[in-house]
Amino acid sequence: MLSTVEIINDRDRRFRWFRHVIGMGLGLIAITAQAQSSDTASSKAASFADLKKSLTLHAAFDSSVDANFSKGDASLWSSVDMNKRETAVKGLPSGERVVLEKSGGRFGGSLRFMTAKGPMVFYRGKENILAPKTGWSGTISFWLSTDPLKDLAPGFCDPIQITSKQWDDAAMFVEFEKRPAGIPFRLGVYADKNVWNPNGRKFEDIPPAERPLASVEQPPFLGDKWVHVVFVFEHFNTNEPNGQATLFLNGKKASAISKRTQTFTWDVDQSAIMLGLGYVGKMDDLAIFNRALTDAEVQMLGGLQRGVAELSSP
Repeated sequence: MLSTVEIINDRDRRFRWFRHVIGMGLGLIAITAQAQSSDTASSKAASFADLKKSLTLHAAFDSSVDANFSKGDASLWSSVDMNKRETAVKGLPSGERVVLEKSGGRFGGSLRFMTAKGPMVFYRGKENILAPKTGWSGTISFWLSTDPLKDLAPGFCDPIQITSKQWDDAAMFVEFEKRPAGIPFRLGVYADKNVWNPNGRKFEDIPPAERPLASVEQPPFLGDKWVHVVFVFEHFNTNEPNGQATLFLNGKKASAISKRTQTFTWDVDQSAIMLGLGYVGKMDDLAIFNRALTDAEVQMLGGLQRGVAELSSP
């Protein structure tokens, strides 16, 4: 039988051994957590670098209407009409149809469209958005704030439209349609007109499933709430029915245009990134990327604390 002293010493040895094992375990946990934290930071930095590398245009609308970063012309232009862009001048149009507000944006300032009618504004598309080519892909991201029921005029309005032609010919856009039955929000991606509508059918005669539109019947726009809008397009100009386009709202897939042949032909010198066509409300942090972003990257964009400007932070 062990003496009392021997029992105490044995318990003490066991306690020291147990404490040593626990200490080693906690040390391993700390090392693992530190490694995981380092991996997460490295992964985030890599993702930021990939996004920054893919960026072709960014307009923060804080202290200027001109783009903060651009592969092409950084100037915002204004014209009396979308079909008279050849007479455009640099800067905001005279009057108060479109104004730059230095505060109240999603991040700092914002571009505000005060009325539905009046001059239009745009960035030149050349190099600010990758020109159509085989396997063409890209991503457009921006924030909108509007109260559709109170702010929008009846009918259609396009917060953004990108084309060198017309809205239904090699064009992509998002639109609201204010009607008595509701105010849906849509993504429209129209290939060359002779591709998507080769027989020249009237739009109302085209079955909804064949129309190159993705609709959200109850979009989350309300009051002064900001909504992150992203649309991603990929596999265009392949001569195959595999071109697709997806609309994201606040980081989640909201709707998509079914796969189809998406052939775009542009006069690049005439291409334009037109903003606020008939739209009343605010726009902030416009960004264009030269590839299709992943779902995770779309969510990352929406979570940036300072917007796309954060991609260039040290």
